[in-house]
Amino acid sequence: MPENIYLKLIVIFAPLSLLSFGGGQSVVADINRQVIEQHWLTQAQFVNLFAISRAAPGPGALLTTLIGWDVSGIPGAIVATIALFAPSSILAIAAFHYWSRFGKSKLRRTLERSLTPIAVGLICAGALSVYRSSTHTVSILAIVVISTVVMVARPRSSPVLVLMASGLVQYCYITAGLRV
Repeated sequence: MPENIYLKLIVIFAPLSLLSFGGGQSVVADINRQVIEQHWLTQAQFVNLFAISRAAPGPGALLTTLIGWDVSGIPGAIVATIALFAPSSILAIAAFHYWSRFGKSKLRRTLERSLTPIAVGLICAGALSVYRSSTHTVSILAIVVISTVVMVARPRSSPVLVLMASGLVQYCYITAGLRV
């Protein structure tokens, strides 16, 4: 009996949808692990799709669409996208109706404060997962550290400008023949 690739896409991405506190980037580490375990992508292919998803306009979870496309063309892209966005969207709508009832209650403030570190941790796990699978050079590590410091120190900075500056610095290193 042939495997149903669409069902597998749903089984992998729908649960992650409900865990994506902080947005799509919070589940990148788990997406990475699961698509590699399924042998849908190699680590290098995953990193390439991640880079495309970050460079393209649109939601950060575009990575899921690209994985679906790579696995099963346009139908795979549609199924993967719906599997990632539908469950969390339905939950968000339902939560909004109940959440607005709590107003400024102590329970609401406690829940909001407790979800923030979870989202930050999940996003950091995704970033670490992508970093571990990329080229390890001193220049890349320096760019990661400096970019992180800039974004933490100046949270209203444009991530696009930080990304462009980082790319320009790495391009200068490579064209100068430096492999630091």
